[in-house]
Amino acid sequence: MSPTAPAVRMAVDSSTFSEEVLQRSHEVPVVVDFWASWCGPCRQLGPILEAAVDEMAGSVLLRTLDVDANQGLAQRFQVRGIPAVKAFRGGEVVAEFVGAQPATAVRAFLSGLLPSPADRLVDLGDEASLREALRLDPSHLLARRALARALIANGGCAEAVEVASQAPQDLICDGLAAWAELCQDQDRDQAEASLLVALASDKMDQAVALSISLIPARQGVQRGRLRRISVYCFEQLGPEHPAVVDGRSRLAAALY
Repeated sequence: MSPTAPAVRMAVDSSTFSEEVLQRSHEVPVVVDFWASWCGPCRQLGPILEAAVDEMAGSVLLRTLDVDANQGLAQRFQVRGIPAVKAFRGGEVVAEFVGAQPATAVRAFLSGLLPSPADRLVDLGDEASLREALRLDPSHLLARRALARALIANGGCAEAVEVASQAPQDLICDGLAAWAELCQDQDRDQAEASLLVALASDKMDQAVALSISLIPARQGVQRGRLRRISVYCFEQLGPEHPAVVDGRSRLAAALY
């Protein structure tokens, strides 16, 4: 391991979770073992998981988190039984299991986290690679999100709506579709133009404030579009961001 390489195995807590799990998972899959000292199955699974990760030679990282000492994170990631093992890639949970598992099952779980051909194309990030990634795997959410965002940036808003609308259950894709719809609205006013500038500049806290402030004066489709953009901004900022904590109550008040 080089001096700058991340540790393959380490314990994390609320102060290090964002950097060592969410941010690190943009570079390599990160597996989090949610455990507690009193949990017998946790003690059974721990050594098996550690050995299996060591066999991966750094292609998968392991982080352990004590749920008793970090109850907020356990609640955030909906840990209802332990040991709970959740795999993160691109800042999101992509696979998980609960309970002690045999070594063969743990190895299979970890192997399934290695980048697929579509994953590798998404990492390249250019529009052609993203299109090919979706051709190989139409269910690849990261590819769909990235392509929709690239299309918006390049002025292809009509196609961005089509791409993002194929995953309406995903709040980020739904928000990207709403963003692209607003780009195409020839009747948008100066306030909505300012919202588009904030979104394009990744100033999500400003975009939240603008989108919510516009809702009371809008009706129908326009109102719904702004709600979807607000939720998109919430997803981008994360649940603990001050703009999200305040914004959720303000959004509810604006809508109802």
